[in-house]
Amino acid sequence: MSWLEPVSLSSASVNLEPLRPHHHDDLAESVRDGELWKLWYTSVPHPDAMRREIERRLHLQAEGSMLPFAVIDNATGRAVGMTTYMNLDAANQRMEIGSTWYRRRVQRTALNTQCKILLLTHAFEALNCIAVEFRTHFFNTASRRAIERLGARLDGILRHHQRADDGTLRDTCVYSIIAPEWPAVRSHLNWQLSRVRV
Repeated sequence: MSWLEPVSLSSASVNLEPLRPHHHDDLAESVRDGELWKLWYTSVPHPDAMRREIERRLHLQAEGSMLPFAVIDNATGRAVGMTTYMNLDAANQRMEIGSTWYRRRVQRTALNTQCKILLLTHAFEALNCIAVEFRTHFFNTASRRAIERLGARLDGILRHHQRADDGTLRDTCVYSIIAPEWPAVRSHLNWQLSRVRV
């Protein structure tokens, strides 16, 4: 994984730390806030499966196909979710930002925007990515709106892309930001953060 090594990404209000087993208790508590595992169109782990999910992500990191982060709310110093660099393509310098979830208390706050600025800045400015993808379930309208607010554009919909745990077939919406778009997207995200939030 010479192209993408574990790294901590920091801002005044949120830090992204390489995921580690010691994040377990915070993450298990976080997923209970809103019972996130009950959303049928997502893959958020049940609290009892959190240790297994951390181990799964760390195994994929060891194989070189993923770099998972714990999302740390600096106001509390505790993990409030996960996010991941995944579907890594070092040869073409492309990746996906995905497998992201946050406890309900921090959803629809500036935290997601701040995390995406950190991840996208590192991807485009340190790793020289030519494109960064975002993928979500067709029925996950909240996620689709959040991705679109970032400035990502819809590349298309992969119909019957995957089979979900409940046996249904998932249509996956694929979005991306390409390198020439990044300066404008960065300005837009910084503008969003500068706005007064009610």
